[in-house]
Amino acid sequence: MELWWPEPTAGDIVWCHFPDNIHPKPKPRPALILTVFDDNDPKFWVKVSYGTSQRTNELHKGEFAILKATNAEAYRAAGLSYDTKFDLKQMIDLPYNSDWFSVPPAAPHGQIPKLGTLHASLMRHLQAAIRAVASK
Repeated sequence: MELWWPEPTAGDIVWCHFPDNIHPKPKPRPALILTVFDDNDPKFWVKVSYGTSQRTNELHKGEFAILKATNAEAYRAAGLSYDTKFDLKQMIDLPYNSDWFSVPPAAPHGQIPKLGTLHASLMRHLQAAIRAVASK
């Protein structure tokens, strides 16, 4: 039985089974919530961007990274275990439920999928990535 999670906030970093085509991947990963759709409240949908810990020092158009060595405060706020980059070229709308999101191992915010929050110091990096994707 699917569980619908409580309303998240844009800027939350969550534990997501980011899909491969239309099926959730078995390995959860960080995802950044960009938009929350509340049309079907209390069943929320979210637009998320893909996160990966692979090749974080190799940024391409539409990507930004949260690196511990570069911005320790932002890294802590994000609740990440590894340096992570987010790819704004890989965004998708998903139902905010247990089919697509799960509680992270350490459950830093209780029994919800939230890992942490995007720190305000990274907003210009996010905006630059969004602009880069929009200018394609």
